[in-house]
Amino acid sequence: MLTSLLAALVSAFCYGIAAVMQAISVRAASRRAPAEADAGGRVDPGLVVRMLRQGPFLASIGIDLLGFIAQLVALRRLPLFAVQAIIAANLAVTAVCAAWLMKARLSGREWLAVAGVVVGVGLLGSSAGSQGAATVGWAFQLGLIIAVAGVALLGMAAARLPNPTRTPVLGAIAGLGYGVLAVSARILPGFAPAQLVRNPATYTLAAAGIVSFMLYAAALDGGSVTTATAAVILAETLPPALIGVLFLGDTTRRGLTGVAALGFALAVFCALALARFGEAGEEEHAHASAERPEQQDAPLRRAALRNPELPEPPMA
Repeated sequence: MLTSLLAALVSAFCYGIAAVMQAISVRAASRRAPAEADAGGRVDPGLVVRMLRQGPFLASIGIDLLGFIAQLVALRRLPLFAVQAIIAANLAVTAVCAAWLMKARLSGREWLAVAGVVVGVGLLGSSAGSQGAATVGWAFQLGLIIAVAGVALLGMAAARLPNPTRTPVLGAIAGLGYGVLAVSARILPGFAPAQLVRNPATYTLAAAGIVSFMLYAAALDGGSVTTATAAVILAETLPPALIGVLFLGDTTRRGLTGVAALGFALAVFCALALARFGEAGEEEHAHASAERPEQQDAPLRRAALRNPELPEPPMA
């Protein structure tokens, strides 16, 4: 039980660090023009290809892989509601790292949210019951396959929506995909190669991970990080928690259901308060842009000097 709890915490830490590196890579690899930020579009597969050429992104994949392995270990003994809420706490890790390494400013409310995440995770860890991987029937497995296909189709449709609708919808759909990934990992009978090859959940897990990552990258591309991340948190925590309780036998320790519910709500609510740290680099970029508006206008001013017919940009 303690090993599984530590594994969940390691997973949250890894995901928190990798999220910063990946979001910075998304911004660097994006080809969406500023004028396209509020317009609809499509999921750009080339975005991931361009990100693969960046060293920080490749390093983040390795960190994500370590976090995913830790998540699998945690799901072997901890209920889904505990693991998903703890993983949502990765935003607290991102926020603290941003404040330390990137000199980002956290408000008093955000420091309070970090503390709330820590308390919520502690309550979950003390109240969650020890679980084993549940055996499910073919109908449940088929439902997961249909869910992945549905997430992919809904994501492609949502990518064509205009902002501000596009970003939260894409984020929520990506979160549902991550929820399918968690449920698929929860029902794996074991990690032996022979077991993995024969179990449909292995392929559902892989497909859900790929589709969800592309949809989340698309949500970040030209959209509000806070909005996208908040939608992902809600969609990847609440539905899997309900599925675990209703279908997979997830329970709490005897007499501690209220404590678990309080810990879950506190951890998720405080993670939502830290949603802007879904990409720590965005605030730094915006802050730098606000401090140096004359640098943004400099190319326009030089163009106006070369061509007197061009309008002079306004002074900052």
